[in-house]
Amino acid sequence: MLPPATTEPKMIFRVFSFFYFLSRPLLKWFLHRFTNLCELQRICYGCPPGATRTKKVQMSLELSRRLPIKKLLHILNELVANDVEDTFLRREIQTRAVGTVLQVKKINPKVHIDFPRSFGTCAERIWGYKRLYFMVEKLRATQYDSEEPEHEAKLMMLWKLLVGDEMQLTGRITDQWQHIGFQGDDPSTDFRGMGVLGLDNLLFLAQNYNGTARHLLSHSHHPKHGYFFAIVGINLTSMAYHLLKAGSARTHFYNHPQQHLTVDTFHQFYCYLFYEFDRYWVECKPKNIMDFNHIQRRFEENIVKLLANDGCYFKMNLSVEDV
Repeated sequence: MLPPATTEPKMIFRVFSFFYFLSRPLLKWFLHRFTNLCELQRICYGCPPGATRTKKVQMSLELSRRLPIKKLLHILNELVANDVEDTFLRREIQTRAVGTVLQVKKINPKVHIDFPRSFGTCAERIWGYKRLYFMVEKLRATQYDSEEPEHEAKLMMLWKLLVGDEMQLTGRITDQWQHIGFQGDDPSTDFRGMGVLGLDNLLFLAQNYNGTARHLLSHSHHPKHGYFFAIVGINLTSMAYHLLKAGSARTHFYNHPQQHLTVDTFHQFYCYLFYEFDRYWVECKPKNIMDFNHIQRRFEENIVKLLANDGCYFKMNLSVEDV
């Protein structure tokens, strides 16, 4: 029996990958002799800046068989995992990473004056992204604690920003929380999957795009096409987190004009996803909330397809910021 047609592209890709990696050393040697440039130089000089260049630099480093390069990757990965101070990490990248590559590849920086800057920028983006993941993961792993004043203060601020003086909370445990889309009387139970990250995402949206947040909340109250605002927000936190973890979001962040990524950069990515999901939800005209899983799956597939394009960068629409 023939295998399903859907397996054929995967098989072709595997065969191509096998022969590519088998012939890669010979191909690199030939190109080096022909151009008198190493692979990293050819990438930095021949690829446009941003995701295209950075992804290829990352692959070249990760496939390198040179022991000093392997040691370099291990050291930088350890620094990121141990949450070193940002300026220290950037200094290590500019000195250790650039210096190691120049030495191993025998590149004269006085002759190739643009290479250190170009390669250093790619290296900062690569390990800046990895550092961002560890910072986001730390928030996700921190469970919401109702005994923690900071957590409770953030929750109350979220209510105030979304509802204002329109409705006063009658207590900490109340079904009023359902007004902003929590499932029950105590919102803390809804943060279990994504921890404090879910709350921080919602709060960032409400603080920095308050008009937009209230606009989305009003959509969630639609009598026919409504949804649970906070629960959907937490589900989108999960989506954004997994895109970051899997590396699918590299395209967006490698193209980001802000070279030094922060948690706020991730929050902005989340805000874009929330606004676009709301728009997609309204366009789909769901029969009821039971359509949520199906619609969210299709939405995520669309986002992944967009991220597969190396030119992809999600910018908040000005109309969103001005709502």
